[in-house]
Amino acid sequence: MAVPKRRRSSSRKNKGRTHKKLKTPNLSFDPNTGEYRVGHRISPDGYYNGRKVLDK
Repeated sequence: MAVPKRRRSSSRKNKGRTHKKLKTPNLSFDPNTGEYRVGHRISPDGYYNGRKVLDK
């Protein structure tokens, strides 16, 4: 079984974790509602890509 030869320092360990973080969602402006929403999602009114796709 493979075992590390030397202990990995805390600073070196933290440098490897620099890309492990939450990213902000990409928001797009919805002209039908006038609000921002996450892309590729249906708006609360049931519109997607300018067309009504969901009836309430």
